Amino acid sequence: MSVDVSSTEKPQLYREYFPYTDLPRICFEEETVPMSLPSDIWITDTTFRDGQQAREPYTCEQMVSLYDLMHKLGGPGGVIKYSEFFLYTKEDRKAAQTCLERGYDYPIVTGWIRANAGDFELVKEIDFKETGILSSLSDYHIFYKFGWDREKTIRNHLGIAEECLRKEIIPRCHIEDATRADVHGVVIPFIRRLLELSEEYGLPTKVRICDTLGLGIPCAEACLPRSIPKMMHAIRTHTDLPSEWLEFHGHNDFHQAVAVSTSAWLYGCSGNNGTLLGIGERAGNTPIEGLLFQLLQLRNDASVDTRVIKEIADYYQGLGHRIPEFYPLLGTNFTLTRAGVHADGMVKNPEIYASYDYLKFLGTKPGSVVGRYSGASGVAWKINDLLGLRREEWISKRDPRILVILEQVSNLYEDGRVTAISDKEMRDLAQQYFPTLMKKRETPGSDALQVIRNVEDNKTRCQL
Repeated sequence: MSVDVSSTEKPQLYREYFPYTDLPRICFEEETVPMSLPSDIWITDTTFRDGQQAREPYTCEQMVSLYDLMHKLGGPGGVIKYSEFFLYTKEDRKAAQTCLERGYDYPIVTGWIRANAGDFELVKEIDFKETGILSSLSDYHIFYKFGWDREKTIRNHLGIAEECLRKEIIPRCHIEDATRADVHGVVIPFIRRLLELSEEYGLPTKVRICDTLGLGIPCAEACLPRSIPKMMHAIRTHTDLPSEWLEFHGHNDFHQAVAVSTSAWLYGCSGNNGTLLGIGERAGNTPIEGLLFQLLQLRNDASVDTRVIKEIADYYQGLGHRIPEFYPLLGTNFTLTRAGVHADGMVKNPEIYASYDYLKFLGTKPGSVVGRYSGASGVAWKINDLLGLRREEWISKRDPRILVILEQVSNLYEDGRVTAISDKEMRDLAQQYFPTLMKKRETPGSDALQVIRNVEDNKTRCQL
Protein backbone atom coordinates (compact mmCIF):
# COMPACT_ATOMS: atom_id res chain seq x y z
CA MET A 1 0.00 0.00 0.00
CA SER A 2 1.48 3.35 -1.06
CA VAL A 3 1.71 6.00 1.63
CA ASP A 4 3.55 8.64 -0.38
CA VAL A 5 2.43 12.20 0.19
CA SER A 6 2.04 14.40 -2.86
CA SER A 7 4.75 17.02 -2.39
CA THR A 8 4.46 20.59 -3.58
CA GLU A 9 6.53 23.72 -3.10
CA LYS A 10 3.47 25.94 -3.45
CA PRO A 11 0.24 25.46 -1.49
CA GLN A 12 -2.76 23.97 -3.28
CA LEU A 13 -5.41 26.59 -2.51
CA TYR A 14 -8.08 25.52 -5.03
CA ARG A 15 -8.56 29.08 -6.22
CA GLU A 16 -11.14 27.91 -8.76
CA TYR A 17 -13.36 27.05 -5.78
CA PHE A 18 -12.09 29.52 -3.17
CA PRO A 19 -11.25 32.87 -4.83
CA TYR A 20 -11.52 34.67 -1.45
CA THR A 21 -12.27 38.01 -3.16
CA ASP A 22 -15.60 36.47 -4.13
CA LEU A 23 -17.89 33.83 -2.65
CA PRO A 24 -16.72 30.21 -2.82
CA ARG A 25 -17.75 28.34 -5.97
CA ILE A 26 -19.83 25.15 -6.04
CA CYS A 27 -18.59 23.14 -9.01
CA PHE A 28 -19.98 19.88 -10.40
CA GLU A 29 -18.81 17.06 -12.61
CA GLU A 30 -20.42 14.06 -14.26
CA GLU A 31 -18.69 11.58 -11.98
CA THR A 32 -20.78 10.47 -9.01
CA VAL A 33 -20.34 7.91 -6.23
CA PRO A 34 -22.74 5.34 -4.71
CA MET A 35 -24.34 5.64 -1.30
CA SER A 36 -23.02 3.33 1.42
CA LEU A 37 -24.96 3.82 4.67
CA PRO A 38 -23.18 1.89 7.47
CA SER A 39 -25.12 -0.74 9.39
CA ASP A 40 -24.64 1.28 12.60
CA ILE A 41 -24.62 5.07 12.87
CA TRP A 42 -24.38 7.34 15.90
CA ILE A 43 -23.82 10.87 17.19
CA THR A 44 -20.77 12.23 18.99
CA ASP A 45 -20.69 15.39 21.09
CA THR A 46 -18.34 18.37 21.25
CA THR A 47 -20.48 20.69 23.39
CA PHE A 48 -17.77 20.99 26.04
CA ARG A 49 -14.97 21.51 23.51
CA ASP A 50 -15.98 23.26 20.27
CA GLY A 51 -19.22 24.47 21.87
CA GLN A 52 -17.31 26.25 24.63
CA GLN A 53 -15.44 28.38 22.11
CA ALA A 54 -18.57 30.39 21.29
CA ARG A 55 -19.99 31.26 24.71
CA GLU A 56 -18.99 31.98 28.26
CA PRO A 57 -17.27 28.90 29.74
CA TYR A 58 -19.47 26.30 31.40
CA THR A 59 -19.00 25.62 35.09
CA CYS A 60 -18.23 22.10 36.20
CA GLU A 61 -21.79 21.76 37.54
CA GLN A 62 -23.28 22.88 34.23
CA MET A 63 -21.16 20.48 32.20
CA VAL A 64 -22.10 17.55 34.42
CA SER A 65 -25.81 18.46 34.30
CA LEU A 66 -25.78 18.68 30.51
CA TYR A 67 -23.78 15.45 30.29
CA ASP A 68 -26.47 13.76 32.41
CA LEU A 69 -29.15 15.04 30.02
CA MET A 70 -27.20 13.79 26.99
CA HIS A 71 -26.94 10.38 28.63
CA LYS A 72 -30.71 10.43 29.08
CA LEU A 73 -31.32 11.63 25.51
CA GLY A 74 -29.04 9.07 23.89
CA GLY A 75 -30.91 6.17 25.43
CA PRO A 76 -29.58 2.80 26.56
CA GLY A 77 -28.10 1.98 23.16
CA GLY A 78 -25.85 5.04 23.15
CA VAL A 79 -27.16 6.93 20.14
CA ILE A 80 -24.94 9.71 21.53
CA LYS A 81 -21.82 7.59 21.83
CA TYR A 82 -18.97 9.96 22.78
CA SER A 83 -18.53 13.34 24.45
CA GLU A 84 -15.22 15.22 24.31
CA PHE A 85 -13.78 17.70 26.79
CA PHE A 86 -11.19 20.45 26.85
CA LEU A 87 -8.42 19.78 29.36
CA TYR A 88 -6.76 23.18 29.64
CA THR A 89 -8.40 24.46 32.83
CA LYS A 90 -8.94 22.98 36.27
CA GLU A 91 -12.70 23.37 35.80
CA ASP A 92 -12.62 21.37 32.52
CA ARG A 93 -10.53 18.59 34.02
CA LYS A 94 -12.76 18.40 37.08
CA ALA A 95 -15.87 18.16 34.88
CA ALA A 96 -14.34 15.43 32.72
CA GLN A 97 -13.32 13.45 35.79
CA THR A 98 -16.75 13.85 37.39
CA CYS A 99 -18.49 12.67 34.23
CA LEU A 100 -16.17 9.66 34.06
CA GLU A 101 -17.11 8.84 37.65
CA ARG A 102 -20.80 8.78 36.66
CA GLY A 103 -20.03 5.33 35.26
CA TYR A 104 -22.37 5.62 32.28
CA ASP A 105 -21.82 3.33 29.33
CA TYR A 106 -22.67 6.33 27.10
CA PRO A 107 -21.64 8.93 26.18
CA ILE A 108 -18.04 7.74 26.54
CA VAL A 109 -15.91 10.59 27.91
CA THR A 110 -12.94 11.54 25.73
CA GLY A 111 -10.37 14.34 25.58
CA TRP A 112 -9.15 16.77 22.95
CA ILE A 113 -5.62 18.09 22.45
CA ARG A 114 -3.47 19.91 19.94
CA ALA A 115 -0.76 17.89 18.22
CA ASN A 116 2.03 18.66 20.68
CA ALA A 117 3.73 16.85 23.53
CA GLY A 118 2.66 19.38 26.16
CA ASP A 119 -1.01 18.77 25.52
CA PHE A 120 -0.45 15.01 25.59
CA GLU A 121 0.68 15.28 29.21
CA LEU A 122 -2.84 16.52 30.08
CA VAL A 123 -4.39 13.37 28.61
CA LYS A 124 -2.23 11.13 30.75
CA GLU A 125 -3.47 12.84 33.94
CA ILE A 126 -7.01 11.52 33.42
CA ASP A 127 -7.94 7.93 32.69
CA PHE A 128 -9.08 8.50 29.10
CA LYS A 129 -9.36 5.57 26.73
CA GLU A 130 -9.52 7.92 23.71
CA THR A 131 -8.57 11.46 22.79
CA GLY A 132 -9.01 13.72 19.81
CA ILE A 133 -5.87 15.24 18.25
CA LEU A 134 -6.02 18.37 16.10
CA SER A 135 -4.50 17.28 12.79
CA SER A 136 -4.63 20.18 10.31
CA LEU A 137 -4.00 18.99 6.75
CA SER A 138 -5.09 21.66 4.30
CA ASP A 139 -2.31 23.62 2.64
CA TYR A 140 -3.87 26.77 4.12
CA HIS A 141 -2.82 25.44 7.53
CA ILE A 142 0.33 23.59 6.50
CA PHE A 143 1.94 26.54 4.69
CA TYR A 144 0.34 29.55 6.40
CA LYS A 145 -0.26 28.44 10.01
CA PHE A 146 2.64 26.02 10.58
CA GLY A 147 5.06 27.26 7.94
CA TRP A 148 6.02 23.62 7.27
CA ASP A 149 5.71 21.31 4.29
CA ARG A 150 3.25 18.45 3.92
CA GLU A 151 5.61 15.67 4.99
CA LYS A 152 6.78 17.43 8.14
CA THR A 153 3.17 18.20 9.10
CA ILE A 154 2.09 14.60 8.68
CA ARG A 155 5.07 13.31 10.67
CA ASN A 156 4.23 15.70 13.51
CA HIS A 157 0.59 14.58 13.69
CA LEU A 158 1.52 10.91 13.46
CA GLY A 159 4.11 11.34 16.22
CA ILE A 160 1.46 12.45 18.75
CA ALA A 161 -0.90 9.69 17.59
CA GLU A 162 1.85 7.14 18.19
CA GLU A 163 2.51 8.55 21.67
CA CYS A 164 -1.16 7.89 22.46
CA LEU A 165 -0.92 4.33 21.16
CA ARG A 166 2.16 3.66 23.29
CA LYS A 167 0.06 4.57 26.35
CA GLU A 168 -2.84 2.43 25.06
CA ILE A 169 -4.96 5.51 24.37
CA ILE A 170 -6.96 5.46 21.13
CA PRO A 171 -6.06 8.49 18.96
CA ARG A 172 -8.84 10.21 17.02
CA CYS A 173 -7.18 12.47 14.48
CA HIS A 174 -9.28 15.52 13.61
CA ILE A 175 -8.42 16.46 10.03
CA GLU A 176 -9.01 20.19 10.29
CA ASP A 177 -10.10 22.13 7.20
CA ALA A 178 -10.60 18.90 5.25
CA THR A 179 -12.91 20.59 2.74
CA ARG A 180 -9.96 22.69 1.49
CA ALA A 181 -7.40 19.88 1.67
CA ASP A 182 -5.80 17.75 -1.04
CA VAL A 183 -7.80 14.58 -0.41
CA HIS A 184 -5.81 12.17 -2.58
CA GLY A 185 -2.43 13.87 -2.13
CA VAL A 186 -2.47 14.40 1.66
CA VAL A 187 -5.56 13.15 3.51
CA ILE A 188 -5.58 9.59 2.19
CA PRO A 189 -1.79 9.04 2.61
CA PHE A 190 -2.12 10.33 6.20
CA ILE A 191 -4.94 7.88 6.95
CA ARG A 192 -2.96 5.01 5.42
CA ARG A 193 -0.03 5.76 7.73
CA LEU A 194 -2.40 5.93 10.67
CA LEU A 195 -3.66 2.47 9.80
CA GLU A 196 -0.09 1.17 9.76
CA LEU A 197 0.25 2.42 13.34
CA SER A 198 -3.03 0.74 14.20
CA GLU A 199 -1.74 -2.57 12.89
CA GLU A 200 1.55 -2.14 14.76
CA TYR A 201 -0.04 -1.35 18.14
CA GLY A 202 -3.25 -3.36 17.86
CA LEU A 203 -5.54 -0.41 18.61
CA PRO A 204 -7.98 1.59 16.47
CA THR A 205 -6.77 4.83 14.90
CA LYS A 206 -9.86 6.94 14.29
CA VAL A 207 -10.39 9.84 11.92
CA ARG A 208 -12.70 12.84 12.18
CA ILE A 209 -13.22 14.77 8.95
CA CYS A 210 -13.70 18.42 9.93
CA ASP A 211 -15.60 20.82 7.68
CA THR A 212 -14.04 23.66 9.64
CA LEU A 213 -15.46 26.54 7.57
CA GLY A 214 -18.78 24.92 6.68
CA LEU A 215 -17.80 24.55 3.01
CA GLY A 216 -19.00 20.97 2.57
CA ILE A 217 -21.62 20.16 -0.09
CA PRO A 218 -24.01 17.18 0.32
CA CYS A 219 -24.06 16.36 -3.42
CA ALA A 220 -22.28 13.33 -4.87
CA GLU A 221 -21.82 15.18 -8.17
CA ALA A 222 -19.94 18.12 -6.60
CA CYS A 223 -16.16 18.28 -6.91
CA LEU A 224 -13.60 17.41 -4.27
CA PRO A 225 -12.65 18.68 -1.79
CA ARG A 226 -16.10 20.21 -1.14
CA SER A 227 -18.18 17.10 -1.90
CA ILE A 228 -18.69 15.22 1.35
CA PRO A 229 -20.12 12.13 -0.43
CA LYS A 230 -17.01 11.98 -2.65
CA MET A 231 -14.69 12.51 0.33
CA MET A 232 -16.31 9.72 2.36
CA HIS A 233 -16.28 7.42 -0.67
CA ALA A 234 -12.61 8.18 -1.39
CA ILE A 235 -11.57 7.42 2.19
CA ARG A 236 -13.58 4.22 2.32
CA THR A 237 -12.38 2.92 -1.06
CA HIS A 238 -8.73 4.06 -1.00
CA THR A 239 -7.98 3.05 2.60
CA ASP A 240 -9.00 0.18 4.87
CA LEU A 241 -10.46 2.54 7.47
CA PRO A 242 -13.65 0.94 8.86
CA SER A 243 -16.82 3.06 8.90
CA GLU A 244 -16.92 2.84 12.70
CA TRP A 245 -13.52 4.59 12.88
CA LEU A 246 -14.70 7.45 10.68
CA GLU A 247 -16.80 10.46 11.70
CA PHE A 248 -17.73 13.88 10.41
CA HIS A 249 -17.68 17.30 12.08
CA GLY A 250 -19.72 20.07 10.47
CA HIS A 251 -20.17 23.82 10.76
CA ASN A 252 -23.16 25.87 9.69
CA ASP A 253 -21.58 28.84 7.90
CA PHE A 254 -23.67 28.27 4.77
CA HIS A 255 -26.84 26.88 6.44
CA GLN A 256 -25.81 23.38 5.33
CA ALA A 257 -24.65 21.66 8.52
CA VAL A 258 -27.46 19.14 9.01
CA ALA A 259 -27.76 18.28 5.30
CA VAL A 260 -24.01 17.89 4.85
CA SER A 261 -23.67 15.82 8.02
CA THR A 262 -26.50 13.54 6.91
CA SER A 263 -24.72 13.00 3.60
CA ALA A 264 -21.63 11.89 5.52
CA TRP A 265 -23.68 9.10 7.09
CA LEU A 266 -25.21 8.15 3.75
CA TYR A 267 -21.83 7.79 2.07
CA GLY A 268 -19.92 5.77 4.59
CA CYS A 269 -19.13 7.20 8.03
CA SER A 270 -20.70 5.92 11.24
CA GLY A 271 -20.19 8.95 13.49
CA ASN A 272 -21.50 12.49 13.23
CA ASN A 273 -20.24 15.18 15.58
CA GLY A 274 -22.29 18.10 16.89
CA THR A 275 -23.15 20.33 19.84
CA LEU A 276 -26.30 20.86 21.87
CA LEU A 277 -28.44 23.53 20.16
CA GLY A 278 -25.69 23.91 17.56
CA ILE A 279 -23.76 26.30 19.80
CA GLY A 280 -20.30 26.78 18.32
CA GLU A 281 -17.92 29.15 16.56
CA ARG A 282 -19.31 31.66 14.05
CA ALA A 283 -22.62 30.19 12.78
CA GLY A 284 -22.27 27.19 15.06
CA ASN A 285 -21.81 23.44 14.75
CA THR A 286 -24.25 20.83 13.54
CA PRO A 287 -26.95 20.71 16.24
CA ILE A 288 -27.19 17.38 18.05
CA GLU A 289 -30.98 17.56 18.12
CA GLY A 290 -31.02 18.02 14.34
CA LEU A 291 -28.71 15.03 13.90
CA LEU A 292 -30.91 12.96 16.19
CA PHE A 293 -34.05 13.59 14.17
CA GLN A 294 -32.16 12.70 10.96
CA LEU A 295 -30.70 9.55 12.50
CA LEU A 296 -34.11 8.34 13.70
CA GLN A 297 -35.46 8.71 10.18
CA LEU A 298 -32.62 6.50 8.91
CA ARG A 299 -32.47 4.05 11.82
CA ASN A 300 -35.57 4.01 14.00
CA ASP A 301 -34.83 3.48 17.71
CA ALA A 302 -37.92 3.36 19.91
CA SER A 303 -35.77 3.50 23.07
CA VAL A 304 -34.78 7.13 22.38
CA ASP A 305 -37.00 9.70 24.11
CA THR A 306 -36.71 12.77 21.90
CA ARG A 307 -38.71 14.83 24.41
CA VAL A 308 -35.52 15.12 26.47
CA ILE A 309 -34.34 17.80 24.04
CA LYS A 310 -37.01 20.07 25.54
CA GLU A 311 -35.48 19.46 28.98
CA ILE A 312 -32.11 20.44 27.53
CA ALA A 313 -33.62 23.58 26.00
CA ASP A 314 -35.24 24.48 29.33
CA TYR A 315 -31.89 24.03 31.06
CA TYR A 316 -30.15 26.34 28.61
CA GLN A 317 -32.86 28.96 28.99
CA GLY A 318 -32.37 28.71 32.74
CA LEU A 319 -28.75 29.67 32.07
CA GLY A 320 -29.93 32.75 30.18
CA HIS A 321 -29.48 31.33 26.68
CA ARG A 322 -32.09 32.64 24.24
CA ILE A 323 -33.41 30.14 21.71
CA PRO A 324 -34.63 31.99 18.59
CA GLU A 325 -38.40 31.65 18.24
CA PHE A 326 -38.10 30.20 14.72
CA TYR A 327 -35.37 27.69 15.69
CA PRO A 328 -36.25 24.17 14.42
CA LEU A 329 -37.75 21.75 16.95
CA LEU A 330 -37.29 23.99 19.99
CA GLY A 331 -38.26 27.55 19.06
CA THR A 332 -41.54 28.83 20.53
CA ASN A 333 -42.93 29.30 17.02
CA PHE A 334 -42.05 25.81 15.75
CA THR A 335 -45.35 24.10 16.63
CA LEU A 336 -47.51 27.21 16.19
CA THR A 337 -49.81 28.05 13.29
CA ARG A 338 -50.60 31.65 12.35
CA ALA A 339 -52.03 31.43 8.83
CA GLY A 340 -55.77 30.87 8.58
CA VAL A 341 -55.47 28.35 5.76
CA HIS A 342 -53.01 26.30 7.81
CA ALA A 343 -55.15 26.56 10.93
CA ASP A 344 -58.16 25.30 8.96
CA GLY A 345 -56.16 22.26 7.86
CA MET A 346 -54.80 21.57 11.34
CA VAL A 347 -58.29 21.75 12.82
CA LYS A 348 -59.62 19.25 10.27
CA ASN A 349 -56.65 16.88 10.58
CA PRO A 350 -53.23 17.79 12.07
CA GLU A 351 -51.50 15.48 9.59
CA ILE A 352 -52.25 18.00 6.84
CA TYR A 353 -49.65 20.50 8.14
CA ALA A 354 -47.65 18.48 10.70
CA SER A 355 -45.44 15.65 9.45
CA TYR A 356 -45.38 13.89 12.84
CA ASP A 357 -46.98 13.98 16.29
CA TYR A 358 -45.40 17.00 17.98
CA LEU A 359 -46.68 16.03 21.43
CA LYS A 360 -45.23 12.52 21.22
CA PHE A 361 -41.80 13.52 19.94
CA LEU A 362 -41.32 17.05 21.29
CA GLY A 363 -43.57 17.14 24.33
CA THR A 364 -45.37 20.14 22.83
CA LYS A 365 -48.78 19.99 21.18
CA PRO A 366 -49.59 22.07 18.09
CA GLY A 367 -50.99 25.51 18.87
CA SER A 368 -52.19 28.66 17.18
CA VAL A 369 -51.48 32.36 17.42
CA VAL A 370 -54.20 34.79 16.40
CA GLY A 371 -53.00 37.50 14.05
CA ARG A 372 -53.95 39.46 10.97
CA TYR A 373 -54.25 36.36 8.76
CA SER A 374 -55.72 33.83 11.20
CA GLY A 375 -59.29 33.89 9.91
CA ALA A 376 -62.19 32.13 11.59
CA SER A 377 -60.32 28.82 11.77
CA GLY A 378 -57.41 30.35 13.68
CA VAL A 379 -59.73 32.13 16.11
CA ALA A 380 -61.81 28.99 16.67
CA TRP A 381 -58.72 26.86 17.26
CA LYS A 382 -57.37 29.30 19.85
CA ILE A 383 -60.70 29.60 21.66
CA ASN A 384 -61.19 25.82 21.76
CA ASP A 385 -57.64 25.40 23.04
CA LEU A 386 -58.16 28.01 25.78
CA LEU A 387 -61.42 26.33 26.77
CA GLY A 388 -59.69 22.96 26.98
CA LEU A 389 -62.32 21.24 24.85
CA ARG A 390 -61.90 17.76 23.41
CA ARG A 391 -61.99 17.46 19.63
CA GLU A 392 -65.54 16.12 19.63
CA GLU A 393 -66.62 19.13 21.70
CA TRP A 394 -64.96 21.80 19.57
CA ILE A 395 -66.90 24.92 18.69
CA SER A 396 -67.22 25.41 14.96
CA LYS A 397 -65.52 28.26 13.13
CA ARG A 398 -69.03 29.14 11.90
CA ASP A 399 -70.38 29.66 15.43
CA PRO A 400 -71.78 33.24 15.63
CA ARG A 401 -69.70 33.99 18.72
CA ILE A 402 -66.49 32.99 16.91
CA LEU A 403 -67.43 35.26 14.02
CA VAL A 404 -68.02 38.17 16.41
CA ILE A 405 -64.59 37.63 17.96
CA LEU A 406 -63.07 37.47 14.48
CA GLU A 407 -64.72 40.78 13.62
CA GLN A 408 -63.29 42.42 16.75
CA VAL A 409 -59.83 41.07 15.93
CA SER A 410 -60.09 42.24 12.32
CA ASN A 411 -61.11 45.73 13.46
CA LEU A 412 -57.94 45.97 15.56
CA TYR A 413 -55.83 45.36 12.48
CA GLU A 414 -57.89 47.74 10.38
CA ASP A 415 -57.11 50.39 13.01
CA GLY A 416 -53.37 49.83 12.54
CA ARG A 417 -52.40 47.05 14.94
CA VAL A 418 -49.47 44.93 13.75
CA THR A 419 -48.69 42.63 16.69
CA ALA A 420 -50.33 39.26 17.36
CA ILE A 421 -53.26 38.98 19.76
CA SER A 422 -51.95 37.78 23.10
CA ASP A 423 -53.31 34.73 24.88
CA LYS A 424 -54.52 37.02 27.67
CA GLU A 425 -56.56 39.07 25.21
CA MET A 426 -58.01 35.93 23.69
CA ARG A 427 -58.77 34.58 27.16
CA ASP A 428 -60.64 37.79 27.95
CA LEU A 429 -62.69 37.38 24.75
CA ALA A 430 -63.39 33.74 25.63
CA GLN A 431 -64.54 34.88 29.07
CA GLN A 432 -66.85 37.45 27.46
CA TYR A 433 -68.47 35.13 24.90
CA PHE A 434 -68.14 31.70 26.55
CA PRO A 435 -68.43 32.49 30.28
CA THR A 436 -69.90 29.14 31.32
CA LEU A 437 -67.20 27.12 29.58
CA MET A 438 -64.46 29.37 30.96
CA LYS A 439 -65.80 29.01 34.46
CA LYS A 440 -65.72 25.24 34.10
CA ARG A 441 -62.20 25.43 32.73
CA GLU A 442 -60.95 27.47 35.68
CA THR A 443 -62.51 25.30 38.38
CA PRO A 444 -59.84 24.10 40.89
CA GLY A 445 -58.48 20.73 39.88
CA SER A 446 -59.01 21.42 36.20
CA ASP A 447 -56.39 20.70 33.56
CA ALA A 448 -55.66 24.41 33.14
CA LEU A 449 -54.64 24.86 36.77
CA GLN A 450 -52.54 21.72 36.63
CA VAL A 451 -50.66 23.11 33.63
CA ILE A 452 -50.02 26.34 35.57
CA ARG A 453 -48.73 24.34 38.53
CA ASN A 454 -46.41 22.34 36.25
CA VAL A 455 -44.99 25.53 34.75
CA GLU A 456 -44.32 26.97 38.20
CA ASP A 457 -42.67 23.71 39.29
CA ASN A 458 -40.40 23.84 36.24
CA LYS A 459 -39.43 27.42 37.04
CA THR A 460 -38.53 26.40 40.57
CA ARG A 461 -36.39 23.50 39.35
CA CYS A 462 -34.54 25.77 36.92
CA GLN A 463 -33.89 28.28 39.70
CA LEU A 464 -32.52 25.49 41.91
